[in-house]
Amino acid sequence: MSSLLTLGETRARTRRALAKRVARAGLALWRQLDPRNLNNWIPSSTQLFQIVAAAQLLQAQESEQYVAAALAAQGFSPEPAGTLNASMLAGIASDGRDLLSLLQLPTIATKVAIRDGSSVDEAMSAGQSLLQTILRTQVSDAGRVADSVNTIARPETRWVRVLYGETCARCALLAGRVYRAKADFLRHPRCDCYSVPVHTEDNAKEAGLITSPREYFNSLSRDEQDQIFTKAGAEAIRHGADISQVVNARRGMTAAGTTREGTTRRGLAGMRLQGAPRLMPEQIYRDAKSRDEAINLLKKNGYII
Repeated sequence: MSSLLTLGETRARTRRALAKRVARAGLALWRQLDPRNLNNWIPSSTQLFQIVAAAQLLQAQESEQYVAAALAAQGFSPEPAGTLNASMLAGIASDGRDLLSLLQLPTIATKVAIRDGSSVDEAMSAGQSLLQTILRTQVSDAGRVADSVNTIARPETRWVRVLYGETCARCALLAGRVYRAKADFLRHPRCDCYSVPVHTEDNAKEAGLITSPREYFNSLSRDEQDQIFTKAGAEAIRHGADISQVVNARRGMTAAGTTREGTTRRGLAGMRLQGAPRLMPEQIYRDAKSRDEAINLLKKNGYII
């Protein structure tokens, strides 16, 4: 069962490496931008859109094999309700908006910063930081959403949130527990947490995936505790305070909603929805009253074929 954690870590490492490559490509384009003519970002952002969409598609395509392999490692190979339509997760921002419009935000933020009195260098640096956050988050989110669709498509399958890379107190509080398939995967910008699909809680325990926030806190050095939970928060926890009372786990965490993207009448989702907004998978999970209803909505919205 140790291979289960290895599979998850490999998935997370590959995703993070891809997100960083995309971020580097964005950085190279941003550094070519003349701050005296920020409108020149439009052709660069169009080029970057293609790069991000390709990375999102790759993450979605690799999800099927990951989820199937993780469940097989537990001796469980359920027949999925359908196949993930990976293309539906490419070219879309995880909050449901058009990805190209999201890629315009760094120049907007730069213009606002200059208007509000920042120097050109400061404003360009702020725009660059926002761009890096957008790129890393959008690539990672495509993979996480794909994993969630492939998980819920398989009966009797749940998932565990696992920490990866630099973490935060909010993620630490949410990790190490078994979630039902259609539960929201809450994340913040640049979040590297990932999900491991599991059949039963016993499988998760056997693989060492089940942890408590207190166990995680105690595994850290004092300096690490102070860095992740803040000095005051860490001191309170060391004195016996309940971690959930010290940390607001949902603060700054988001999940996806609805989108009009991919709903042209010629498209699969457009034909099925007849002009209605296409729901993002996580909005479907929140709206659906059962797994069967969620699967039906995923099919109607074009995510499962």
